[in-house]
Amino acid sequence: MITSKTKVVGLLGHPVGHSQSPIMHNTAFRENNVNYVYVAFDVAPEKLPEAVAGIRSLGLRGVNVTIPHKVAIIPLLDEIDPLAKRIGAVNTVVNDNGRLIGYNTDGTGYVRSLVNETKIELADQVVTMLGAGGAARAVACTLAEEGVKEIRIVNRSREKAQRLAEHLNGLVPTRAIDPADAHLAVSDATLLINTTSIGMYPQVDEMPIAAELLHPRLVVSDLIYNPLETKLLQAAKKIGAKTHSGVGMFVNQGALAYEIWLEADAPVELMRETVLKQLQQGGN
Repeated sequence: MITSKTKVVGLLGHPVGHSQSPIMHNTAFRENNVNYVYVAFDVAPEKLPEAVAGIRSLGLRGVNVTIPHKVAIIPLLDEIDPLAKRIGAVNTVVNDNGRLIGYNTDGTGYVRSLVNETKIELADQVVTMLGAGGAARAVACTLAEEGVKEIRIVNRSREKAQRLAEHLNGLVPTRAIDPADAHLAVSDATLLINTTSIGMYPQVDEMPIAAELLHPRLVVSDLIYNPLETKLLQAAKKIGAKTHSGVGMFVNQGALAYEIWLEADAPVELMRETVLKQLQQGGN
């Protein structure tokens, strides 16, 4: 029950009507019997400074941040966590007595999910990443800090891929690869990650890479979680490759935000079950 002592957290984005975060977090709050409520706020880009000021003035405990605000919010905050600074984007903010601190739990949530679900050793991985956008940057920066062997970035814009590669090269050998040479980037890779939106609902029949380039030695990971099994993952499963869906990243980035706000463990499995149930019921 919401009372005068209920603490508020929420989501800043535009749009936010499709988000699974409110039902995931509110279910977790009820499970752990904590007096919190999670609300989605649709904030137009020009209103972001006012919304951030509202976090302070209304005493919100914190927020998640999604498209299109993950970069724009940075100069409005008081402090940025080192990993978020390296990534160049914030997806979680905590209000520490009026001081707003920005974090990025996307990459850490992804890696936690990947390792838990596939049991791979990150130090052994030769990674080929499809895409070079914000999600790719978060995942690649975190994988680099975790010490993977090598990262190859396949992206339509070679320049964008090259900028990300240069950003990572101080941590791990990283190369930008032209899509025409994708076969060379995949043939001896051990982990293939799709960070693009290709294959996402409603374009469920699309694939970000030709099926014939996949091989059984790969772990194929797709950040998309709607549909639960993309055409890429279906093709990978068909040839005997291990697969990893985007649900785990979504759940774990949320669980990490929960842990930052409450300084307590999140009920991760319940959060996963909640999201899966919503998606299986057609919640887009």
